[in-house]
Amino acid sequence: MARGAPGPRRVDAPVVADLDVFWHPAGLEHDTGSGLWEAPPSELLEEQELHPENAERILNMRSVLQRGPLAPRLGWRDGRLAELDELEPVHDPRYVASIRDACETGGRRLGSTTVLSATSWPAVLAAAGTTLAAADAVISDDVAVAYALVRPPGHHAGPAVADGYCFFNNVALAAERFRSAGAERVAVVDWDVHHGNGTQSCFYERDDVLTISLHMRHGSWGASHPETGSPAEAGVGRGAGHNINVELRPGSGDGAYAEAFRRVVEPVLEQYRPEALIGASGQDASAFDGNGRMNVSMDGFHAIGTSMRASAERSGARLVLVQEGGYARTYAAFCLHATLEGVVGTEQLLADPIAYMPDDPTHASADIDAVCALHRHWGLR
Repeated sequence: MARGAPGPRRVDAPVVADLDVFWHPAGLEHDTGSGLWEAPPSELLEEQELHPENAERILNMRSVLQRGPLAPRLGWRDGRLAELDELEPVHDPRYVASIRDACETGGRRLGSTTVLSATSWPAVLAAAGTTLAAADAVISDDVAVAYALVRPPGHHAGPAVADGYCFFNNVALAAERFRSAGAERVAVVDWDVHHGNGTQSCFYERDDVLTISLHMRHGSWGASHPETGSPAEAGVGRGAGHNINVELRPGSGDGAYAEAFRRVVEPVLEQYRPEALIGASGQDASAFDGNGRMNVSMDGFHAIGTSMRASAERSGARLVLVQEGGYARTYAAFCLHATLEGVVGTEQLLADPIAYMPDDPTHASADIDAVCALHRHWGLR
């Protein structure tokens, strides 16, 4: 099969599937290069590292979904490129033009980690457009549950800032799409290992989009990420109390994430009762991901997917997942499969090939207590 070819189960007409995967091959053309982790190449090394956010990681994700035991329950749909005016509900048109110009003039490094190449413009449009295609299909009842397998990721991108490998905020665009289609309440739940600061900044003063981010405690990392990700960042004005950050200390694993979903995510969603639920689906909280320091296994990701499905069912919400991080090129793909098993509602179909890290289920109790104390208006205890 050619590198950019769609999957063999791709269809052009609606099919009955438990979950439909939206895919566009232009995402493979975003060239982030190589170097010493994320810096320019080092003259000391004979073999350079690929940039963590590379095409190989989503090729493996696509392959595991096509070849794994979940494959018979998945449909495949074509994504598309976003139109420029479709980005404007979230992004300043001048910022959009600056990203296009950077690509058209050969690419640019935006900070130390966030790289544009001469071939990136179709890729960033494909990530946004394929996410919108997934949302539109759910809005129109063409599919039951949708997952957008896209890159580059988006949850660090603000209205006029690129950050953390992200240029356009795909989940924020999907949230705005649901709002424009008439949904009065939309919720975003982000379990990428890093704080969803861009999504937070998009909706910080609003109560029609509830944002919840579970992430490793890492604080601000500079001008492109001034947000700390702490529970104290709870929203302002009408948005007060509608931005919920669950910081988890490094080393947190399956038990910590399960407790966070049980004590924070599930009760908040049950009270908010969103009409649309969007999952910012990162697998970089795994025990084998170089971009994080967490210990989540396939068991933990299966539990996250199960929780998202249950919350959507309780609220009668339409459910869309969008790919964010996940940089362990082998294990992230297996963790994605486990996540979608939970979303579809199957038992764990795929064995975990390498998980062995210990997990302390009490590891995050104090951190979650702090979140609950701040957000008691949701009835958290």
